[in-house]
Amino acid sequence: MEKYVNKKLLELSKEELVELISVYSKDSLALDGVWFQSVERKLGMDEAMFHDAEAWKRFTVTEARRIKSFLGLQENSGLDGLEAALKLRFTANINRYEIIRRDNRLVFRNLECAVQKARQKKGMELHPCKPVGLIEYSGFAAEIDSRIVCRCLSCYPDSTEDGNGCAWEFSLDS
Repeated sequence: MEKYVNKKLLELSKEELVELISVYSKDSLALDGVWFQSVERKLGMDEAMFHDAEAWKRFTVTEARRIKSFLGLQENSGLDGLEAALKLRFTANINRYEIIRRDNRLVFRNLECAVQKARQKKGMELHPCKPVGLIEYSGFAAEIDSRIVCRCLSCYPDSTEDGNGCAWEFSLDS
């Protein structure tokens, strides 16, 4: 199937395209939040978390597969491949983050989470994202390289980070 190209995009400058990517990233996160909050209001947090986990099980693999293809990453591209892919996730366009490499480990820290920031701004309880985060980050990493193991270092409600961030450690399973 031939790829469709929106010809309007070809008219935009690099700066405009970068800005548009930011807009699309915010829109994607907003869509995720809108459906989640709808279920949360109607059926409660437990039901919303169940559906959130189910959605992220599928989405994170799709996102990783597309980024892996875009980057031309080989199978089992290790922590270098994961680092390159993490930098291109849609959330990397809206969450401030850092990547720290130590020995044979990669630590990915969200320094400021747009989801938690938005919930705080609305006076809502923080999102208990650790269970879904485990699905999201381990699923993303496994799609990049099936040998990668993900461990949560900090994520609400088990947060040790300042503010509303989280931290994830990746290593290669030998």
